[in-house]
Order: sequence, then structure tokens, then C-alpha cells
Amino acid sequence: MREAKLLRVCELDPKEIDTSNRLRPVTEAGVESLIASYKDTGVLKDEVLVREVRHQKNALKLIAGGHRVEMCFRLGIKVPAKIYDCTDEWARMMEIDDNLAGAEMNALDTAVFLAQRKAVYERLHPETKQGVAGGLARQGLASDIVSFADATSEKFGVSKRHVERMIAAGRKLDGRDVQLLRQAPRPVTFKDLSEISKISNTVERYEVVEALSEGRAKSATDARNQYAEKEHGPKPVKDPVEQELAALLNAYRRAGQAARRRFVRREIETLEALVAEEGGAA
Repeated sequence: MREAKLLRVCELDPKEIDTSNRLRPVTEAGVESLIASYKDTGVLKDEVLVREVRHQKNALKLIAGGHRVEMCFRLGIKVPAKIYDCTDEWARMMEIDDNLAGAEMNALDTAVFLAQRKAVYERLHPETKQGVAGGLARQGLASDIVSFADATSEKFGVSKRHVERMIAAGRKLDGRDVQLLRQAPRPVTFKDLSEISKISNTVERYEVVEALSEGRAKSATDARNQYAEKEHGPKPVKDPVEQELAALLNAYRRAGQAARRRFVRREIETLEALVAEEGGAA
């Protein structure tokens, strides 16, 4: 990968910076919080990161710091900035890590960012892709190769399993899904995202996402149940007595012989009375 080069540190007019094509939209609460802090302290803590895109007539494209750019635009002040010459992958990785490390993100944004980070990471380090790394390891050539989940787990202080599950959830979502889920009146939870990631039917996934977005379902599980009922009719009502019987039989069958005999000895009188009742009923 070509190394990023810091070109200059300066102040920019917010209008000069292209803030399109971001992974995470600017939130009103985030901007208002920065404005309040700036009015109290008169200090903008960090420079925004910007890249110079030479093939676009020296256009300046935002790497990291969308909320800070919006704050400066609203206040009519200059944006302190570091301008880099860098690759698309480096810019995207910086955007992702800036948010993962510093922003208070919800489950949806975290899943989307981790899935994107994995895609960028594997473009930068193709030797860590699943299958490739395993093949190299079998040849004794990959002792220093670290998987994406391991590297991310160490970098952000979360478990490898958590990283893997969040990536799996984020990779199942397309741009339409993410846009709709951000509009949901209830916060989308990691449990919701995990449930959505299990859906292989594209039509069902779209309907579940729409139900959450429009507030017609309180969870992804609820939305899936609604979809199943619409497609196949309501589930038959289960007989509670049959459910209890199934639980009893299951427990008895799983028990060992000694436990079964002890159960019979303890409950023999009750069992004999029940047998007598059944005989009388016959």
C-alpha cells in the first residue's frame, strides 16, 4: 500500500470540503453537543482529516470529522484541517477507525463499520483472507499473519467472538437496509441485527427491515413472525397440556436408570392413584 503523505496543516472554509459518501450520517445531537462545547471553551479539540483528490481538480474530500465540519459551517468559522495525499483504502480505514475509537455509535453503525473495516483490511492485507491465511499457515509461511478479527479485537479492546458476530450482521445489510433501519423509531439492537443476518430470503429481509423502520414491529423476531403469519397463516395454538407432557417425557427419557427408579419409589402412591383413576374412567 502506498504510504499516506501529510501535505499541510491549515484552516479551510467548510464549503470547500466534500462530505458526501459517508458511512455514517451526521446527527443533530452530535453537532449540537460540539457547538455547546465550542461556545463554552472556544476550542475545537482536533483537526479534521481531509484528502486531496488530484484527479478531481484538487478537490478536498473529508476523511474523518463530519460533525466538526458541520459545526464550523453552522458557526461560520474556519475548519482546522490536516490534508493528506493517500489511497482510497487508507482514507476509508481512517474514517472507520476514527468513528469506532471515538464516537458513541449504536449497534447498527458498529456492525456496518466493522463489516466495512474487514473489507478494507482484506484489500490492504489479502494474505489474511479466510482460506489464504489457512493455506499459508499449513505451509509454515504465516507465523506473523494476524486475522482481521484478532487485529480488531486487540485494537478496540473487545472479544474476537464479538467482532466476528458484528461483522456477520453488518455484511448482510445493503445500503437500503441501513438507510431504513436508521429511521426506525426504536433503536435497532444487536439481537435484531443477528436475527436479520439469519434471513436468506431477500424478500423476507426487506419486509422485516421495513417493519422495523416503520415501527410496525418491536423487534426483528416480531417482524419475522408477522411475515411468517402473512405468508403461511397463523401458527396453530399449542395445547398447554401436551406441552407439559412433552416436557415430562423429555426429562424422564434423559434421566439415567437410577434416577428413574428413585422417581418411581418417591411417587409410587401418586402414580398408583392415577392408574386407578384411569382404570375407573375406562
